[in-house]
Amino acid sequence: MPRAIAWSALVAALLVPAPVVRAAAATSVRMGSSPQTTIFPNDRFTVTDGRQLTNRRVNLPLPRCDASNYSLCDGYAMLNQLDGFDLQPRVTIPFSGPIRVNSITDDSVYVTGRDGRTGLTQLVWDPATSTLAGITKEFLREGTTYSIVVTSRVRDASGRGIDACGDRCEVRFTTRTATSELERIRRALDDGSAYAAAGITRADRTAEFTAAEVPTVFPAGSVTQIQHFWQTYADPRRPLDTDTGDALVPNTVAGAGTYAFGNFYAPRYQYRSSSFHEDSLNGLTDGEIPAVPSRQTPRPFGKDRLGFVLVLPAGTPPAAGWPVAVYGPGFTRSKYDVFVSADQNAARGIATIATDPAGHSFGPNGVVMVNQGPVATTFPTYGRGRDLDGDGRIGDGLNDGVGPTDHKTVDTGGRVVADRPSRKTLDGLRSGLIQTVADNMAMVRMIEAGVDVPGVGKDVLRRTGISYYGISFGGIYGSMLMGTDTHLQVGVLNVPGGPIVDIARLSGFRGDLADKLRVSRPNLLNGGPGRDGFTESIPGRPEAPITRPFRGAIALQESFASSNWYERSGSPESFTPLIRLRPLRGAPEKRVIFQSAYGDQTVPNPTAGTIYRAGALFDRVTYYRNDKTPTYGTDPHGFLADPRLAGREQGQTQMIEFIASGGTSVIDPDGGGPIFEVPVAVRTDLDCLHYPDPQTGRAPDPQPFPVSGDCH
Repeated sequence: MPRAIAWSALVAALLVPAPVVRAAAATSVRMGSSPQTTIFPNDRFTVTDGRQLTNRRVNLPLPRCDASNYSLCDGYAMLNQLDGFDLQPRVTIPFSGPIRVNSITDDSVYVTGRDGRTGLTQLVWDPATSTLAGITKEFLREGTTYSIVVTSRVRDASGRGIDACGDRCEVRFTTRTATSELERIRRALDDGSAYAAAGITRADRTAEFTAAEVPTVFPAGSVTQIQHFWQTYADPRRPLDTDTGDALVPNTVAGAGTYAFGNFYAPRYQYRSSSFHEDSLNGLTDGEIPAVPSRQTPRPFGKDRLGFVLVLPAGTPPAAGWPVAVYGPGFTRSKYDVFVSADQNAARGIATIATDPAGHSFGPNGVVMVNQGPVATTFPTYGRGRDLDGDGRIGDGLNDGVGPTDHKTVDTGGRVVADRPSRKTLDGLRSGLIQTVADNMAMVRMIEAGVDVPGVGKDVLRRTGISYYGISFGGIYGSMLMGTDTHLQVGVLNVPGGPIVDIARLSGFRGDLADKLRVSRPNLLNGGPGRDGFTESIPGRPEAPITRPFRGAIALQESFASSNWYERSGSPESFTPLIRLRPLRGAPEKRVIFQSAYGDQTVPNPTAGTIYRAGALFDRVTYYRNDKTPTYGTDPHGFLADPRLAGREQGQTQMIEFIASGGTSVIDPDGGGPIFEVPVAVRTDLDCLHYPDPQTGRAPDPQPFPVSGDCH
């Protein structure tokens, strides 16, 4: 080929543009128009509402609703009453494609506000929708605007920085004011408006020591037995439960001089229908305290006569009256547990008083029999349970008065043939916990008004310096009480935790939660390996992210997050910040201690860690190391009251010393030994279950002397 032709061909070839090879589009953050297609929570899903303290109200779009999914729609309708988003929200971030989950750090994704920034924990990546979810590491401040920030430090599947709205995506959201409801109830009790609205006279607010015209005060030494006859059937014609196994022999309470069974009236905020089965999405549901705009004060529906048990020390009352401790019974327990827990109090000259939690002590027709040798005195016990689920039975909590519940249809043989969910699906235990706190606040004010006990004297209880201690459920609503009530200063909160959904899914109550999931529309049970027919795929706080969630797990996570969001107004983690971090106006300095038990299988350690972290209270936590005792194989939850557990005597000694000192003395009841840590030595120990996670399908199997902080 001639040289000229070759050269011209080469020049021509060089002038032809090469094919363009384009880089694959970078993964980006989706910023769509629905909660599922944009960063959430997000103030774009609110509307202006001057009735709310935040001047906002949640306005989530409802999905298309029918008979198959109406529980989901009911939940959205309930959330749309609130004045903001959750205080420890489940943050969701949708992407256009896969990411490297290990690139999610406190610097690449975070929530920021007036208190600084916090990252996300308990991360879950959903490959089906390319969505990241996680809860904030810190509990957020109420009624405050925060920003969720997603940066280009997040890496896509190939390791490149994502397209985060150019450099960073940012959305704003406002948290709800969860504690305002109970605070306004407390104010209404203080100014008398709650009593007036409930139709309670000043005389009705004081203690009465007759029941059905029967005197109910007994010298402790004369009582040989106390026996309950519970109303366990809704039909009042059915016989009472006469199980003598529930009898007590309380004259072993050292130092007790008098057992007094009293009653008084308190405002009732829970709605009660005449049929016991009323349930309306847009109206009232039996057992609920209806949500009201946060600038409004809940109004009571009426009044309840509450029974109480009072254990007085022996001897003559001091001139100013005996100091008194209010006791909070646990879940499914009753005011009669005061006999188990008041033994050291009476010996130290401290009176103890207790009333029933909402929905407890079975039905209202039950009676108690006090035996003084051959003489028996019988009088009403003022049980607070009702058959709300329609199965014909009255239990000791959960489905029978604590809050709204499902509704059963039974045949003539008593078998359940149909079951439908409550239309107030997210209420859970919220209403019962709020009511129980209000009841205890009313009882505190009853004491402050003066208590005259026939045969003992007038004004036998000191009107000031009232203290509180509660076990389990009593520690849960006790945390709410200590945060809210400005009339209380000293408290001992034993084995509390929150939120309630986390307690249930990680504990022996998991089966009860499964019952609710089964009845829900749609049925949310998604099968094993998780125990009781569901697997939520939620990692523990110190655990690695889950990147392959079990089928159906995302729906469970969304349901649990919605429940937590709605229930914060009746959940202890919302109130522990009021104890010390942000006390209410007019509140005295709160002197509290908490007691938690290693490997607690009823209120698991991570739920205790949640409420301590929310209130910055770890330095006030005593940790009972049941794993270092001979009883390590037993659930240590009841160690403060159960004489079979090794730590009972020491736990009670610490409690009574704290109460007797007015909250100034926190002793190590083990004298520096290994059984009690005062305070807890390794705070992250309370991030761990210390037994197999129920999501694995394995039964609890506590072992002695594991490495501190081990979550396996």
